[in-house]
Amino acid sequence: MTTESEAISANKSTSAQPDLDWSQVKETVLMLKLAATQVEYSLRDGNSSVDTLTTSFTTMAETLGNIEQASKALWEKHNIEDEQTGQIIEQCENVADKTQQAIIAFQFYDKLVQRLDHVVKSLTQLGDLVGDPSRLYSPFEWRALQDAIRSKYSMQQERELFDALMNGEDIETVLERLHEMPENISTDDDIELF
Repeated sequence: MTTESEAISANKSTSAQPDLDWSQVKETVLMLKLAATQVEYSLRDGNSSVDTLTTSFTTMAETLGNIEQASKALWEKHNIEDEQTGQIIEQCENVADKTQQAIIAFQFYDKLVQRLDHVVKSLTQLGDLVGDPSRLYSPFEWRALQDAIRSKYSMQQERELFDALMNGEDIETVLERLHEMPENISTDDDIELF
């Protein structure tokens, strides 16, 4: 007696067990789904940790600012100015600077997450198109897919990458040019996260 899963798998043609229903299109769709799922799974794992770190560093920056202000107020109240006072303020400023750098690094991580999210959605949409024989050979469907993918890009660099590759430019040349472009992450005191 066969189980339900054995009966289902018996009806599925795969590269490991091909039959007359096997096709490279189905295999391509499966591989696209695998790639999208792996990226999505990695993003979910990373987001939890980064959210915790972001909250921690933001709280540390606020707490450090409060300590510095309270120390200055205390020293002014008691008219204290000595070498230790200057060292404490200097150390607070050093830690605040490092915390600010960490927060900026989290902004770059946010950009990475956005890009990978776009990859996941693009792979999923591509898999849907390739897996639908009524749409697969239609140039209009492919153009609609490309327009839909490009419209989701919020960063100028993503749009430029997309346009360059769709125009047939070499991947390495495009990546080199984009790598030379300045990043649009603020280094001002007012850091906005996510």
